[in-house]
Amino acid sequence: MFGQKLLPWDYGVRNLFRRPSRSALTLVGLTIVVLLVLVVVGFIRGLEASLTATGNPHVVLVYSLSSAADIENSAIPASTPTLLTASVDGVRKQHGVEYVSPELYLGTRISAEGMAEPGLGLVRGVTTAAPLVREQVQLVEGSWPQSGEVMVGRLVHSKLGADADALAIGREISFDGQTWIISGRFTAGGSAFESEVWCPLADLQTALKRQDLSLVAVAMQSSDRVADVDLFCRERIDLELKAVGEADYYASLQKHYRPVRMLGWVVVALVAGSGIFAGLNTMYGAVVGRIRELATLQALGFRRRAILLTLVQEATLMACLGALAACAIAINTIDGAAIRFTMGAFMLRIDSMAIAVACGVAALLGVVGALPPAIKAMRLPVVEAIKSI
Repeated sequence: MFGQKLLPWDYGVRNLFRRPSRSALTLVGLTIVVLLVLVVVGFIRGLEASLTATGNPHVVLVYSLSSAADIENSAIPASTPTLLTASVDGVRKQHGVEYVSPELYLGTRISAEGMAEPGLGLVRGVTTAAPLVREQVQLVEGSWPQSGEVMVGRLVHSKLGADADALAIGREISFDGQTWIISGRFTAGGSAFESEVWCPLADLQTALKRQDLSLVAVAMQSSDRVADVDLFCRERIDLELKAVGEADYYASLQKHYRPVRMLGWVVVALVAGSGIFAGLNTMYGAVVGRIRELATLQALGFRRRAILLTLVQEATLMACLGALAACAIAINTIDGAAIRFTMGAFMLRIDSMAIAVACGVAALLGVVGALPPAIKAMRLPVVEAIKSI
């Protein structure tokens, strides 16, 4: 019966402290591997969360049919908002105010104090109706921009590559040959709007010498009424308008960025694979130095299966400690970190899924990294293993 027993649980735990230097180096290596996995998964989750938070199922975007999905290249008549509200039923209205937001949207070079060179930013010309349609937008500091003023999202400095102080209230920024004073700062629930500069629509039209619009955002009473706007655009082919639900529009952007997300998961697999190989190398070194110990355990009557399980236990315990350390570092330093991207800027997101993936990779590193060297050591005859140096 003794030969069928497993080794005590604390035997494997004590082994980790018998070689503190090797255990510490192994722990650091595993922590780095899991931390890299968290960074990549946090990037993927942050991108998905930003696009998901931006789309509102009750809002429909109307823009030029010829611009395809690129709103920056859209140009529609300034009379479009009036035409929509007069022809389409179901537009949300409160106290006589219709939830219709005419907007001018473009990407342009923006410079601010302290910037070595202008950065590519996103500017949206809006009216006071914009917050009614973009419900996630909240002014957290300062005031709504008046003529000659702008308000900035909390991630604009990341998009421009500037210091946050350079975009403080009262500071100046310049784009399209005009200088603007920052009057306020807003958040938008983690959506893509947070990387944009908002200014009065009339001022932006004057600066660009344009009288047209890029799009009209219309809030409907329910998501079922979005189809009414689409039907209007199809019937009025002379206007060359296209209507797309905002949620559907940003869902299509998720499909557009699918290769980027897939590449991220490939990177996760590569990092995990490299970690497994590093774990194999470390475990081979650890097992080679313990061949006599393992042979002695066999001589005492412990079966190879029990010894193998103990080795896996040690490696998995070390990997889990590395995962805990990596998660603690990621939550305190990486979570919420802003990163620039083509669509603007978004924050890395270390959520429950990212932590679950990291812990799964760590468990895989522990089990898969320990099995091959442990199996190889167990194949040596007991007498030969005891004689080894």
